[in-house]
Amino acid sequence: MQYSAEVQNMCPISRGPQHASSPIPVEGRWVSPKDVIAISGVSHGVGTCAPQQGAAKLTLNVKDGIIEEALIETIGCSGMTHSAAMASEIITGKTILEALNTDLVCDAINVAMREIFLQYVYGRTQTAFSLDGLPIGAGLEDLGKGLRSQIGTHYGTREKGPRYMEMAEGYVTKLALDDSDEIIGYSFVNLGKMMEFIGKGASAEEAMEQASGQYGRFDEAVRTIDPRHQ
Repeated sequence: MQYSAEVQNMCPISRGPQHASSPIPVEGRWVSPKDVIAISGVSHGVGTCAPQQGAAKLTLNVKDGIIEEALIETIGCSGMTHSAAMASEIITGKTILEALNTDLVCDAINVAMREIFLQYVYGRTQTAFSLDGLPIGAGLEDLGKGLRSQIGTHYGTREKGPRYMEMAEGYVTKLALDDSDEIIGYSFVNLGKMMEFIGKGASAEEAMEQASGQYGRFDEAVRTIDPRHQ
């Protein structure tokens, strides 16, 4: 290590108390991390690209500093989906520090990695106070039945009002309106469940019927409309 002449000519002064880094919660334990392998937990990060035309959500399950499981969800950008496919191959098996300095192809995914890294090193993970954290596979459980991301799509204009197109329950097929033309419910198809039924041998019509449902006061509707074509 090299020192400048100015530093070399300084007289040494004792620094007094030697304080360790502040402890952070890591999977139900208090840890004063000095190395990346001290970090474990499950957490989430969201990032956007420079033009902000899309966003990526990153969910990581880290054990002893190593990324054991990664879930990457994207919205709004077709190119981002391909970047996420590549990132799913690149990111697992790396330490969170390696992943932070790995080109994850898409700006939004890189930003999500930066945000999630900060949560880990500051002890702000989802499992900070859960003893031993969550098992590998917790990321898939986040997706629920049908293993499909929860997506919300809503549109509105001043002239024609709102249109619900996709809710957490699934793809909206009909909007229920009351006598004031206000939305009071909707019918939907859970596409994840529908594809599972088809995969098990059901016909498309049977699968769609089994995966359909209603929300709100749908049965009280004065009329229903197709939110995409009416």
